[in-house]
Amino acid sequence: MTTIALYRDDFYLSTAEAVVTAVHEDGAVELDQTCFYAASGGQPGDTGFFEREDGIHIQLGETRHGATKDVILHRPVDGEPLPAVGEKLVLHVDWPRRYKLMRMHTACHLLSVVCPFPITGAAVGEDESRVDFDMSDTIDKDQVTSDLMKLVAENHPVYLQWITDEELAANPGIVKSKNVRPPVGLGRVSLVCIGENSAVDSQPCGGTHVSETQEVGAIHIAKIEKKGKENRRFRIRFGAPEV
Repeated sequence: MTTIALYRDDFYLSTAEAVVTAVHEDGAVELDQTCFYAASGGQPGDTGFFEREDGIHIQLGETRHGATKDVILHRPVDGEPLPAVGEKLVLHVDWPRRYKLMRMHTACHLLSVVCPFPITGAAVGEDESRVDFDMSDTIDKDQVTSDLMKLVAENHPVYLQWITDEELAANPGIVKSKNVRPPVGLGRVSLVCIGENSAVDSQPCGGTHVSETQEVGAIHIAKIEKKGKENRRFRIRFGAPEV
């Protein structure tokens, strides 16, 4: 069944009520709606817990998509009890973890502004993220860090705009990823915009982000690795650069 993804319209929603619509043989649980982000686009799925009406918590180990993007599966940690179909639950996202991922994902977008090359891969992590670029240029990591922190300090707004699948197909140049295409088939695609009137950046993305660049906080490029003749891997970490 289709799950309403509440996080698509409110990245800061950390709790919500839901009803169980299906429980699969492998323990995956479907809900009528959810605030848990399903793993996609290099960002891990949310963890947290379900709260039952008697106050018992069911710890959640992963959130992922099912056969299609409109199916979201919540898998409890092994050994946890499973809810019943029709049961009402209160959902609680592990907010400190989600917020770190939101900050990191936004930082990755800022990196794509500082390094305007095609993206060949990316993975968002709680403490370190990586973005791979199709580039052969030599670039100084300290300069990249300085340029990133300038964008952070300028505190640009970060917001969503929605376009149709057809509008995306008509404007393929807005996609920065070289190998991964934005999710289509839901009728609309979200553009993550940075800056007034998208002055800093605009690109299709289904991940979760902070509402202004200042929230990213201190970040730095810890390492730039050569991954082939024309591929460079940038590793982003929180905090100031190590001396």
